[in-house]
Amino acid sequence: MRTLIRRVSKATVSVNREKIGEISKGLLIYVGIHRDDRVEDIAWIIKKLLGVKVFEDDSQKMNLSVEAGNYGLLIISQFTLLASFKKGYRASFHNAASPATAEVLYFQFIEMLREQYAGNIQTGGFGENMKIMAIDDGPYSLWLDSRMKNY
Repeated sequence: MRTLIRRVSKATVSVNREKIGEISKGLLIYVGIHRDDRVEDIAWIIKKLLGVKVFEDDSQKMNLSVEAGNYGLLIISQFTLLASFKKGYRASFHNAASPATAEVLYFQFIEMLREQYAGNIQTGGFGENMKIMAIDDGPYSLWLDSRMKNY
């Protein structure tokens, strides 16, 4: 599982011109599901996601996690995070899970996240063409990849 995490002041997601998700200060999280992902990958990502210190405390030091500040989370499924350019210039998505598998794991990710985080969790539309608007705070962006735990 690969995620791109962006700290935002505000973010919204719309499908067919209808807003389906919105957060104020928090994290905009793009989630790509690998073809070999399992529940263990979801658990590792969630643990890191909820624990990573990306928000400033009163001393302006990044000592606060999303849980410490009860910030919002906006989760967007994005298979293109698994793109490979190994053989040229056209992206290959052979590492991405099939849509059926990805959908099951994506919703399992959201369910497990809701079990562990009581704050505001919003989502995009799986498999939908979404319009995402965000105001980055920083900017501050991070990769989390359950296949590369040592970087």
